[in-house]
Amino acid sequence: MKILLAASEAFPFCKTGGLADVVGTLSQKLGAAGHDVVLCLPKYRAVESAASRGGRSYHLDIPLGASSMPVSLRCVQRRQVSVQFVDCPPLFDRDGLYGVDGRDHPDNDVRYAVFCRAALDGVKARGFKPDVVHLHDWQAALIAPYLKTLYARDPFFSSTATVLTIHNIAYQGVFPARSFLQAGFASADIRKAKTGRGYSFLKAGLAAADWLTTVSPTYARELQTPAGGQGMQEVLRRRRGRLAGILNGIDLDYWDPERDGFLAQRYRQGDLGGKQTCKKRFLADCGLKDSASVPLVAMIARLDRQKGWDVALQALAPRLRRCRFVGVGEGEPSLVKIVAGWARRYRGAARFHCGYDEELAHRLYAAADILLMPSRFEPCGLGQMIAMRYGCVPVVTRTGGLCDTVTETSVLGSRQNGFTAKSGDARDFGRALGRALDSYAGPSWAETVRMGMGSDFSWDRSVRNYLDLFARAAAQRRAPLDS
Repeated sequence: MKILLAASEAFPFCKTGGLADVVGTLSQKLGAAGHDVVLCLPKYRAVESAASRGGRSYHLDIPLGASSMPVSLRCVQRRQVSVQFVDCPPLFDRDGLYGVDGRDHPDNDVRYAVFCRAALDGVKARGFKPDVVHLHDWQAALIAPYLKTLYARDPFFSSTATVLTIHNIAYQGVFPARSFLQAGFASADIRKAKTGRGYSFLKAGLAAADWLTTVSPTYARELQTPAGGQGMQEVLRRRRGRLAGILNGIDLDYWDPERDGFLAQRYRQGDLGGKQTCKKRFLADCGLKDSASVPLVAMIARLDRQKGWDVALQALAPRLRRCRFVGVGEGEPSLVKIVAGWARRYRGAARFHCGYDEELAHRLYAAADILLMPSRFEPCGLGQMIAMRYGCVPVVTRTGGLCDTVTETSVLGSRQNGFTAKSGDARDFGRALGRALDSYAGPSWAETVRMGMGSDFSWDRSVRNYLDLFARAAAQRRAPLDS
C-alpha cells in the first residue's frame, strides 16, 4: 500500500509534543511493515539542515489567492520512510513552529494552507500515487476538502482515500472566511467549516475525510459529547459510523530502561537496582536530599490548563513532607511564572525546570517513583505509558486514553498499574496521590511497578488497526460519504 502521512511535526525532525512522537514512530512502523510510505513535513528553521540535505529537489508554485507562493520540496530517505520537506523560507524559516512566547504566528492560515497544497502537488510531481493520505490535526486537515473540491477531477488522486486523525480537539485552526477564500475554496465549501468563532480547518477536514480516527477509544466517545467535543460534537456524531478510536503506542526501542544511553545506570524489570542509582544521581544533580524511603514525584507536561498543573500543585502542597517533586515543561508564560514561584516557595522539596529537554525527560522518568497526570482531558497521553515502562507509577485522572491504560483496584492480586482520580478536582486527585504515597511504603508497590513495566504499549496492535482501517478506506474510496 502507498501511504502519505502529512503532519506539522514528527520526531526526530521537529517536535513540540506527543504529536511528533506518534507521527515519527507510526511512519517508521508502517514502512517497516513493508508499505511504501512518504512523510510530508514543513521545513522549519528548527529542522537541522543535515536532516533535509541530499535527495532530490522539486520546485512548485502553490496558488494563493490571486498570486502564488514558490515552494521547494526536498525528499530524503530516513530508514524505512521517504521524508518530503516543504521548504518555503517566508513561511517556515522563523522561530517557533506555531508561534513565539505563547502567541501564534499571525499567518498560520497561509502557512498550513500552502503546506497542504504542497503535500499533494509534491507527491504528484514525484509520481507517488497514494492509496491513502493520513492527515494529522488541523494543520494537515485541509488536504481532505482539497481532494473533494480542487482536486476532485484530477485522475492522479481519483482512487486516493483520506483518514484524518484528531490528536487534540482543542486545537481547531479557526480563522476568518477570507482565509478559506485565499486558500482556493468556494463559498459553498467554506460554509461546512463554520464554527461559533469563525471557520475551522479541522472542521473542514472532519466533514470531508473518508474516515476519522482519534487516539484512544474513550476519547472517541468523549468527542461526541458537548463537554468533550468543544463545538465539534455535532459533526462527529454525524460521522460516528466512520469514527474509530485507535490507542497510540510508544517506541519501545527508544523508551527502554535496559538500553537507554541517557541513564546513569540501565536496569530492567526484575532488577531495579539501576533505578535507585538513577534516582540518587538525579536528586544530587537537582540539589534535593535523597532518601530511599521518600518517593520522587514527577510531572512532565506542557504548561497549559488542560494538563492540570494547578491541580497538581494543590494536591502536592500538603504532601511534600512525604515526597520530593520535580516538574518539567514549557508553555503559557503566566503559568510558567506560577509554577516556578511555587517551586521556589517549596525549594527544599521541589524543583521546576522550564523547557523541554529530551535527555532530562529520560533521566526523570528513570529516577521518579510516581508520575502525575491530572489532565482535565487527555486524548491519549504517552507519559503514563513511558512512566510505566521505566518503573514509575502514574497517578492520573480518568479521562481519554488515561482511562484506557491506567487501572487501579483494591482487589488483591489484581492487574493494578497505577492510581486514578474520578475527576480533575484537586481534592479527589490529592486523595489518589495520597493512596500512591501510602502504597509506596507497603508490600503491594512492587507488584504495581511490575504490572506497569509488563504492560504492552507497543505500536504493533495500533499499526495493525491503522492498516485495517486504511485498507477499508481504500476499498470504500468511491462510496459516497455518510456525512
